[in-house]
Amino acid sequence: MAQSNFDRRRINGPDESYQPIFEDDDELIAKWKVGDPRKGRAARDIRPIFLTAGLINQANGSAYIETERTKIACAVYGPRQSKTTVYNEKGRLNVEVKFAPFSCTKRRVPIRDAEDRSVAVQIQQALTAAVRLELLPKSTIDIFVTVIENDGIEGCIAAGSVAASVALADAGIEMLGLVASCSAAVVGDEIWMDPTEEEGKIASGTLVLAGLPALGTITSVWQSGTMSPDQAIKCMELCQECCSDVHTVMAQSLLENTQNT
Repeated sequence: MAQSNFDRRRINGPDESYQPIFEDDDELIAKWKVGDPRKGRAARDIRPIFLTAGLINQANGSAYIETERTKIACAVYGPRQSKTTVYNEKGRLNVEVKFAPFSCTKRRVPIRDAEDRSVAVQIQQALTAAVRLELLPKSTIDIFVTVIENDGIEGCIAAGSVAASVALADAGIEMLGLVASCSAAVVGDEIWMDPTEEEGKIASGTLVLAGLPALGTITSVWQSGTMSPDQAIKCMELCQECCSDVHTVMAQSLLENTQNT
């Protein structure tokens, strides 16, 4: 009996194949001109937020956030005893950020790089002021943030801070309040809230603000690019207003998770 060339262990593709067609990232940059309105939403509108807590059963606390094309999962483990032998009066907050290989337009190598560390540092700065680490001596809290889909580094920092704050609250860790975060971009003479990756490319400067809306305090401000002092102050004011709306969504998600468990 003659052997067939068909490999039963492998799923063969179709006889005819076509090259995939990807969206042109430079389409918005090429068509947009100074003075043109924002495409899809108003300048002061943020993307709709889907937020849920208690997603990962194995973790002490977890959260999942989705803002259109930005999708992030966060897990919190701890507090647990620190592995170091040195006694510390305050606990430690460790944040690790990983981008999935398929999260960006170009495939990412599953190795931590400078961008991962930069996002982790920004999220850690936003959360450290809110967590009462003085009540957890010689303890460590580990926060793992996984970016499933990325639509702009500013959106990742803001959404990651929100998801991590909800995960900490879901873990029962005492905090001064929920940390809400929002981003803004200066595009021409306008300020666009919650910019996407394409909008960030045509912006002259971007700003990410994190704070405690319940206390009216700011925990972190991260600015890149160029903008005037007046524009920076205006961006911070608009971000604080949006943080109040985000705080409502965060509180509602925790309430629904508590009622369902």
